[in-house]
Parts: sequence; structure tokens; C-alpha cells
Amino acid sequence: MKFEQYHISEAIKKNLSGLGFKRPTDIQFKSIPSIMKGEDVLAIAQTGTGKTAAFAIPIIDRIHSHKSSKRTLGIKCIVMVPTRELALQIGEVFTALSKNTRAKAFALYGGVDQNPQIERLQDGIDIIVATPGRMFDLINQGHINLERVETLVLDEADHMLDLGFIQDIQYVKKMLVRKHQTLFFSATINKEIKKLAFSQVKDNAIRIQISPEDKVSKKISHFVTFVEMDDKRFFLEKFIKENPGSRIIVFVRTRVRAERVAKAMGRVGISSVTIHGEKEQADRTEVMATFKAGESNILIATDISARGIDVPNVSYVLNYDLPDQAENYVHRVGRTGRGVNEGVAISFCSKKEQPRLEEIQGFLNKEIEVLKMGKESYAHTVACATKSNDTLSLIREHEAWLQKKKKRKKKQ
Repeated sequence: MKFEQYHISEAIKKNLSGLGFKRPTDIQFKSIPSIMKGEDVLAIAQTGTGKTAAFAIPIIDRIHSHKSSKRTLGIKCIVMVPTRELALQIGEVFTALSKNTRAKAFALYGGVDQNPQIERLQDGIDIIVATPGRMFDLINQGHINLERVETLVLDEADHMLDLGFIQDIQYVKKMLVRKHQTLFFSATINKEIKKLAFSQVKDNAIRIQISPEDKVSKKISHFVTFVEMDDKRFFLEKFIKENPGSRIIVFVRTRVRAERVAKAMGRVGISSVTIHGEKEQADRTEVMATFKAGESNILIATDISARGIDVPNVSYVLNYDLPDQAENYVHRVGRTGRGVNEGVAISFCSKKEQPRLEEIQGFLNKEIEVLKMGKESYAHTVACATKSNDTLSLIREHEAWLQKKKKRKKKQ
């Protein structure tokens, strides 16, 4: 079935065609009819399978078909997400799909001045994509009215519930005076979180689960290779230099690690950008824009970017550090192989990280294929990279010495 055959607005069909979407993915095919009927849905599908469009298309179509003009009478839909980056990303999807329709969407998040956001809300908005903190601030200040909300969506629902947002969700639902539809979407979910999710939907909610036995998309080839912690930078350097021009996301555990790895790559002539929770929101937004535009092909990130970020044509994901939480492995590797594209993910695992690897494989219910490396190949990579590092360091030290020498002469 093609999108052309769906009973949705011609404007939405045109937008989908312009974005290159001709046929629905499995999650879209199974979710859209139920959402259009007004049913509650709990949907679990692999990363990169088009979950956002699965709920955005029917929501936009419903609002568009029920309005006689672009004039907005109140917020009809709330999409709650755990991170600012995800709010921006989903907001962009809604904006792209609602072009030339009567539905108006807006992303709301913290870390930036609230006044421009308040002004935008006063213009009239049908759909808000929001992080809980900023949304509650503006509700309490009287800038957001939920009386007309008919649809509540939780994206990355497992993460929302796992982070303890259940009370926030319950609070929002109590404020929804109209009969409303609840949609939960995620890539992973465990029994405890599933129980919490079902407590927030109607008894007859539709459960949709795509490929639950394989948590990683078949479009992603993922491997592990064993590298000692102190040698990882050499193998990262080699990999990047062997794949020039490729768009690569490198995941690390902490923001300190992110900056250290970026500096290590800088020392060998590899430029990169970093994103983590310690950066100001404006900086994080700029970094993502730089990476998406291809101005920098290497993004070094903490798990703040592991969920929901849809960056086109990411060729490789490298787990420089294995994640602390096994489920984050699925979200990390899912940054590649999105949509119709195929991708590759490689994890560097040190001896200390082997218990984490076992946890990840237990979560996946399968072993990750090992990229075997001979001792000679390993030693050669370290030796060559070390020489390269030493040479570059000497050159830079010499340049710095020459600069100081010039400054001294000028003073004299």
C-alpha cells in the first residue's frame, strides 16, 4: 500500500512525496489506521523505522480536517519527550509534514529564553512537542491551556517512565478535561515500564510490536572488537582516516571523555564536534546543525544523543565506550541504518568493559559478532598511530616555540 492510497489530506501526501516517502514502514502501516480511529496505542518498534511519522501523520490529518481555517482555537495535541534535542527533532518532522495544512506545530523546551516561546504560543498552536520542565513552567504561568487537548503522545515512552516522569504524565492527564487519546511509542520497553504504560491507557488499547525478538534493525550490521582502553584513540584515528568523508557518530560515556577524545583527534588532524549535557542549549543546537549540514562529519556524543535523533546518512556509529545501560546500545546503534539506508556500528570493548558487553548481549538475546584482530595487526595500528602522534606533537611544539620567539623579538 502506498501513501497515495491513504484517506489523508492531499497536502500531507504531497509533503510525504517531497520527503521521499512513498510507502509506509511496518510501524506506520500498523499504527496509522488505529490512531485515525481514535484508539489508544502502545507501539514498540526498532529505531529508525519511522515511529515519529507513524503518529504525526494521523494527528496532523485529524487537526487539518476538523479546522475550517488556519485560526487556532487551542492546543489539540501534546507530544511529551525526554530531551531538548528530541523536542527539536520531532518538531521539525511535524513542521515538514504539516506544510500547507491548517495544523500548526511548535517545539517547546528549556535551556533557552522562554519569552520568544510565549510569544509564539500566543500566535495560536495546535500541536506542542515539549519537554516536561518547560511545559509545566508555562502551564503554571498561565501561558498554556490544556482544555482542548484531545491527544497525548509519549515518545521514547520507556525513557520517560524510567526517568520518573510518571507523576508528570499523571498530572497532565488529570488536566485533560476532554476525552482524549493516549499514544506510547518506543524502541525498547521492559515488563515494569510496560505495566506503567498500560496503567495510563484504556483497557482496550492497541498494542503494536514490530520485530520484538530482534531489537536491532536488520539494516544495521553491528560488531564488537576488543581494544584496550588506552589504545582506543589509535583505532578511532585509523577508522576515521580509512573512511574519509563518512558521517560518523562516536559515543562515549561522559562529557569529560567526549572533550578528551575530541582533543586527541584534533592532535592528529581530525576535526570533530561534541555534544553533551554540560553544553548550553544554544551550543547543542548549533552542534547538531553543523553535523546535519555536513560542516563536520564527526560527532562525539554522550547518551544524550542516543535516543530519537534522526540525522540523515550516518554511515557509522562507533561505541568508543560501551554504554552503562544495555538498552542504550540499541538506541546508539540505531542512529545509523535509518529509513531505507543501511548502516554499520562497531563497539570497542576493553577488558574492564566485558561485563557490560555480556549485559548488552543478554538484553539482545544474542551474541554480537566479533571483528577479530591479530596481534600483529593490533600492534601495527598502535605503533603507526603513536608515531603519527609523536610527529605531530613535535611539529606543533616547534611551531609554538617559533611563535614565542617572534613575540620576544617584537618586545625587544
